[in-house]
Amino acid sequence: MKRILLAEDDLDFGNILKQYLEISGYKITWAKDGNEALELFKKETFNICVFDVMMPKMDGFTLAEKVIDINPETPFIFLTARKLKEDKIKGLKLGADDYIVKPFEADELVLRLNNILKRTEKAASQLPQEDVITIGNYNFDTNRQELSCNDYIKQLTQKEAELILYLFNHKNQLLKREDILKAVWENDDFFSGRSMDVFISRLRKYFKLDPSISIESIRNVGLEFKVG
Repeated sequence: MKRILLAEDDLDFGNILKQYLEISGYKITWAKDGNEALELFKKETFNICVFDVMMPKMDGFTLAEKVIDINPETPFIFLTARKLKEDKIKGLKLGADDYIVKPFEADELVLRLNNILKRTEKAASQLPQEDVITIGNYNFDTNRQELSCNDYIKQLTQKEAELILYLFNHKNQLLKREDILKAVWENDDFFSGRSMDVFISRLRKYFKLDPSISIESIRNVGLEFKVG
C-alpha cells in the first residue's frame, strides 16, 4: 500500500480527500498545517506528498523546500485555489511533479498520483546499478545518483539522474523536445515541457565546471547535449 503525506488545512476538504484516497487504495497521513506535515515527514517514510499551497504556520512552497532538503527523492504535488501563473512557475522550479488547481475531481488526483508513482518506480528500475559514467571531467555515479568533478559533488534527484542518463546516451545528437519528454516524463504536455525547461537549467549549472560540456537549445526543434 502506497503511503501519502497529505498537508491540507481545510478540514472539510481534507477529510473528504483523505477518505477518497483511502478508498482508492492509499494509506493517508493527514497534517492540518505545514509545521505538522514537516514533523511527520521527518519521522516517517512516504511514497508521495500532496501539499496545499496556502496553509497556516508554513505554506506549501516552504514545506516542499524543507522536504527536498531531507529527501529529494520523494515526489510531490501542489494543490491550490489560486490560478496565478507565478505560483505554477514557482512550483515547477521547486521540482513539483504536478500542480492541480481547485476545484478538481478526486479521481483526477488519483490518476495523476498513479501516473507519477509509475514513472518514479520505472525510472528507479531503469537506472544502471553500481556504475560510474565519465562525462567530460565529471563522474556520474548512477548508483549513488551523484555527479562529481574534483571537489564538487552534487547529489541528484531521481529525475535529474534519469535525464542526465538519457542525454548522455544520446550525446552529440539533436534531440526533439517531444522525444525527451516522452522518454523521461512519459508525457509531452505543457506542464511537462515547463518542468523539463527547469531541469535543463539545473543541469547547465551542474556541468558548468567543464567548458567542453554544453546543453544547447535549437529553437523550435530541441536540444543537443554536447560533450567534447
